[in-house]
Amino acid sequence: MVPALLAVGFLLLPLAGILARTSWRELPGHLTSPAATEALRLSLVVSLWSLALALVLGTPLAWLLARVSFPGKAVVRSLVLLPMVLPPTVGGVALLLAFGRRGLLGPWLEDTFGVTLPFHTAGAVLAATFVAMPFLVISLEGTLAGLRPSYEETAASLGASPLRVFCTVTLPMVAPGLAAGAALTWARALGEFGATITFAGNLPGETQTLPLQVYLLLQDSPEAATSVSLLLLAIAMATLVALRGRWTGGAASGPGDGTRDGAGDGPHDGAAGGGPGGSAEDGPDGGARPAATDSSADPPRIEAPVADVRQLSDLSAELTGYTRFVVTAEPGTTLAVVGPNGAGKTTLLRALLGLTPRAHAVLRLGDRDVTDLPPHRRDVAWVPQDGALLPHLSALANTAYGLRAHGHSRAAARAEAQCWLDRLGVGHLAHRRPAGLSGGQAGRVALARALASRPRLLLLDEPLAALDQTTRARVRNTLRSHLADFGGVCLIVTHDPVEAVTLAGRVLVLEEGRAVQDAPPSEVTRHPRSPWVARMLGRNAWQGTATPDGLQLPAEAGEFTIVAAEPLPCSGAGALAVVAPEAVALHRDRPDGSPRNVWRGRVRELTGVGSRLRVLLALEPTPGPKAPGAGRDGGDGRDGGAGAGAGAVELVAEVTPAAAADLGLADGVLVWASVKATEVTLVRL
Repeated sequence: MVPALLAVGFLLLPLAGILARTSWRELPGHLTSPAATEALRLSLVVSLWSLALALVLGTPLAWLLARVSFPGKAVVRSLVLLPMVLPPTVGGVALLLAFGRRGLLGPWLEDTFGVTLPFHTAGAVLAATFVAMPFLVISLEGTLAGLRPSYEETAASLGASPLRVFCTVTLPMVAPGLAAGAALTWARALGEFGATITFAGNLPGETQTLPLQVYLLLQDSPEAATSVSLLLLAIAMATLVALRGRWTGGAASGPGDGTRDGAGDGPHDGAAGGGPGGSAEDGPDGGARPAATDSSADPPRIEAPVADVRQLSDLSAELTGYTRFVVTAEPGTTLAVVGPNGAGKTTLLRALLGLTPRAHAVLRLGDRDVTDLPPHRRDVAWVPQDGALLPHLSALANTAYGLRAHGHSRAAARAEAQCWLDRLGVGHLAHRRPAGLSGGQAGRVALARALASRPRLLLLDEPLAALDQTTRARVRNTLRSHLADFGGVCLIVTHDPVEAVTLAGRVLVLEEGRAVQDAPPSEVTRHPRSPWVARMLGRNAWQGTATPDGLQLPAEAGEFTIVAAEPLPCSGAGALAVVAPEAVALHRDRPDGSPRNVWRGRVRELTGVGSRLRVLLALEPTPGPKAPGAGRDGGDGRDGGAGAGAGAVELVAEVTPAAAADLGLADGVLVWASVKATEVTLVRL
């Protein structure tokens, strides 16, 4: 605390000195003298022209540094920062050697255009711009870098052109950073001294700004110099107060600060919140309306008006790059895309939108080849994982955004948007900003926004993940009823087997960018061709090599043989053994009798699933010909079920609470597991 207080005192004492030495009685006279008013006028002219020049040149430069990768980017950023660390007088000398009459560019400017910069007001503007523009570039670059691309990408997927995206999304969201940078640039230009006096001189009425007048007054009239210094101090303090911490790292934050939609600084559970960039439409009195929980009662069902009817559109896409397969779908098809993390699910959606260099899609929708079209002309709507609701727009304006981008009138777009919000149970939150919505409410608004645009291809990236179970079921039913009448194709990425089975007519299974299965849900459920999918469906799954008796696991999993009643006829081929958890019987002692698969395992985890318990066992070596060999002891290798990973082979059993009590199941307890050969299903890979 002591060094900190000393630092505060060190910064405060000079300011206190100005206040203490100011002649308050003579202050009005000093500030209204002809020399002071002329210097103030000239300072305002120079600083405003400097600000305009910084906006024209600095804004594109900030965009370039924030959004474009190019060789020498670090050097360019260093050049931007250089005037901030360079002594102002050195900057003035550099300007003189560049733009002076004997400088590098000065003679050409004078001979060609008759322009002489030194000792001229234009020279003062140039000097102020040189030292002040970095404040605008650095502030705006930080804001642009913190703006998540998903906002602009989602707006483009809804049909907004690049210019519309810039005007309605990018510019409003970077406005706080732009305003902060502009204010600091103007204040810095207003107070510039060293570069100005070195390059432009100190000519009254021509280049003598307020800081230069202070320098002269110190020699003849120190009291007047103190008064003018107080004026400059007041302007600087007013600028910093007006910024409210946007530059200094205070609590204020803009909509482009990189936080999640609806998160902000306040609670994200539906509590009222005044998100940034809001408008009076957020409530009848300009305030936020109270939020309801995700499990609120269903509003009356209102059918959304149909402003236009899209023709039936099938899908044909050939993907190359990280994702390498061909996918086709008839009109009205809903395709569930499943797979482990990193399988390429989101990459697939982004490739169809033309938003990723990782993969390329030769895409045809109906009779249109849209491969070479930009995202806003593909007629593809996208709901990303985070929803990407525009934080400066209300829920109603967010939902109407795609309709407005397609040319609908404001009234018609808002009427249809309100109907979609009502259908998804968030109509009463239409005037709430995303910062005042819970995660589930924001997810439903994002879904309504995509559905309202009625695209040919609808891409949903885990749209129901943020909803509670009750709301998820309700929204799933609404979505299913809409997709039943949808003439296009819908791809929905999900990790929920219920969604995959109830919403989709086909399930596309991806692993490492490749399609390993594309079949109806019933076929995927009965014969999964991926261990991950089998485990997602709640099954035990082991991948290995087919044998005359069943399945042999790889050597790293131990000598583990699974006996099946119906072995595959192709011994030596890759295969998958699938066992339902309810088909696993648990015993305290080794069982006798008919089970041909008997293993010993240690209880690793107990979890409740409805009225039953799921028991995760780490299988251990047991004597006898049917005993599995455990792998190396380390990592559990599980992903929701049994598997042969880098650790012990695992098995999931499902028992009643009463059976668990009789067996004395608890973490670390050794038990025996048995599976009949008839309960083992083998699938060739």
